[in-house]
Amino acid sequence: LGEDPCKRYDMDQGLGAGLTPPAGFKSPDYSRYHPGRTHGKDGFEIDGNGCGHLNHGFHHFTEYLSPLRDAQSFAELEKYPTVSNAGWSDEKLREAGKEAHAQGNYASIFVGHMYENAWQVRGYEAFLMDLLTQREWAELLLDRFMDNDLRVAEAAGRAGYDCIYTGDDVANQTALMFAPPLWREVMKPRWARIIAAAKKHKPDIHVWYHSDGNISDIIEDLVEIGIDILNPVQPECVDPVAIRKRFGKRLAFDGCVGTQTVFPFGTPDDMRKTVRGLARDPWALRLPPVSCDTGARAIQALDDEKLEVGALFIGVNVVMPDVISVIRRAHQLRPGVPITLVLEVDGINPHDEDQLRK
Repeated sequence: LGEDPCKRYDMDQGLGAGLTPPAGFKSPDYSRYHPGRTHGKDGFEIDGNGCGHLNHGFHHFTEYLSPLRDAQSFAELEKYPTVSNAGWSDEKLREAGKEAHAQGNYASIFVGHMYENAWQVRGYEAFLMDLLTQREWAELLLDRFMDNDLRVAEAAGRAGYDCIYTGDDVANQTALMFAPPLWREVMKPRWARIIAAAKKHKPDIHVWYHSDGNISDIIEDLVEIGIDILNPVQPECVDPVAIRKRFGKRLAFDGCVGTQTVFPFGTPDDMRKTVRGLARDPWALRLPPVSCDTGARAIQALDDEKLEVGALFIGVNVVMPDVISVIRRAHQLRPGVPITLVLEVDGINPHDEDQLRK
């Protein structure tokens, strides 16, 4: 494309800021967990949670080197210096939210991962074994990251943010990484606490949740705990249309175009065919996820497809935070295209009419 796709397609990008550590804060020195390696040399880096990343030259993908992969005692986990955001300032978070609203934008923030951070620190196989054989080991790490996520979510709700982004990759191509009852027992109540912390202060805050893979077994659970927007509804793993038919009145969908198939390997005609198939279901607006290796021609084809849309139907649960950019783009490509906001029978329009008209 030769330019930033977000600017090319006038995508709305929410504004937000995280909690701020106190003056003089220093991250722990995790180098002792990675002997023989130096941060910044030979493709090796250490992230903020102490995980090592070894870059083998394939885009943004790295090999994880988990700092607690060889831990032999519970005490080693207890002593691990996980950064806590307890007591951090929310001043910049609140200022960013006010600035977003002053600009007519939406305020949003990524709350964080939980399961992903925990297994990355412990090691994938080791963490899964902990869940089954020594649950307290797994829960110690989960709780540390949950507490951090909860504080961000609560601060965002208190500051009147419009959307929080959450998620964990808990599934593979065909099923969850673990039995659904285990997820319900361990992960679900923790995410429920995080979401409740935000909605306690702002009940209508939108909660976006990401997990690749086939998460069909827990979608009902996600809706139950307050998830509003599901990403990416990966068509290589699930049937987006079938899921829409089951959950469409309670859930919005962000994605639904294959990033393992159509985006990286499909032709423009493949993209048109995919979009036409999804367009048969007019309630839900689907905006495909974009990664660094997404084909520019595929993005162009997706946008061109909107030229063939004679009307735009937007479900009430999907219009924020992305509706304004969609309306603007639709009118840029086809001035005067009819746009319909679809409400549930007993629903109440939560959107400001003057803003929508503008």
